[in-house]
Amino acid sequence: MMLSVVIPLLNERDSLEELVVKILDVNRSDRKQTPLEILFIDDGSIDGSWGVIEKLARKHPEVRGIRFRRNFGKAAALSAGFANTRGEVLVTMDADLQDDPNEIPRLLSKLDEGFDVVSGWKQTRHDPWHKRWPSLVFNSILRSFTKLQLHDFNCGLKAYRREVVGEIDLFGEMHRFIPVLAAARGFRVAELPVRHHARIHGASKYGWSRIPKGFMDLLTVVFLTRFRYRPQHLLGGLGGAACALGAVLLVVLSAAWIWTRAFQYEQPIHLHERALFYFAILLLLIGLQLLGVGLLAELVVANATLRRMPYSVAVTTPIIGTNQPANDTSNMNQRWNHPTTHGAADEKSN
Repeated sequence: MMLSVVIPLLNERDSLEELVVKILDVNRSDRKQTPLEILFIDDGSIDGSWGVIEKLARKHPEVRGIRFRRNFGKAAALSAGFANTRGEVLVTMDADLQDDPNEIPRLLSKLDEGFDVVSGWKQTRHDPWHKRWPSLVFNSILRSFTKLQLHDFNCGLKAYRREVVGEIDLFGEMHRFIPVLAAARGFRVAELPVRHHARIHGASKYGWSRIPKGFMDLLTVVFLTRFRYRPQHLLGGLGGAACALGAVLLVVLSAAWIWTRAFQYEQPIHLHERALFYFAILLLLIGLQLLGVGLLAELVVANATLRRMPYSVAVTTPIIGTNQPANDTSNMNQRWNHPTTHGAADEKSN
């Protein structure tokens, strides 16, 4: 079994050499002596980090590097790392020396217990308060929305089995939600308290802007994990509720309009003078729009020519008379390329 350590970085020149030495020392001290590769993804550094990576690659055969033309973000860096590693097990960590390489054997041991993803938990976090407190609030909200009981979704120190990263598409800033996306595919996710160190070199690359971005990404993740293949269940449900409420309000107002005239009230109701009348019409319009958008989304899903299967196969029984092993699921968890076929499959699954 080969272990791949994927390390995205941006302007972390001063910490790279020390980090490599620590990872190699941990691997040498491990009794299993796991074959190792260390892959750095330079996400547009301008401080000379790439030169250090090139020097380390010449010095250590385990070290490789990928350099982006500009800064594309951590999710893109991790995606490139996942696609260019060879290990059956992958460990991701940050390059700033705040993640401790000595925790790697513990992560691997946790994977051996039958888990597919092991996420680190910075139980004692050495970061400024303006990073800790928003993170606590965000993690709490994410737990309540996703029902995945992790304390620290955004910890960079994680371990994965190869099949997990093969079934997850990363874009935008979805790297925060890899455990959520993995759990939605049916993979077993665990959490492990890990040591966290104070930053020694450089400065943090994350500011206040990540807070609103994180909440917007949360909405995206909830939609993708719950309604990716059935968007009308969400949009149509909201639209139907809005239409129903608007219709009820109009019926009540219309009955009041008729009642006050049938019995010759001194002050009959005039609908155009009632704010509730316009609110009911607004609800109807919004509801119809949501229903229409939901139908369009269903058409997009049904006619998509390239997307992932709505399930993930863990193991199969062997086929008698062939050489296919029982756990060969590589062809079952790939993308679909037959829109007519997968439309029918989605209809059955729903």
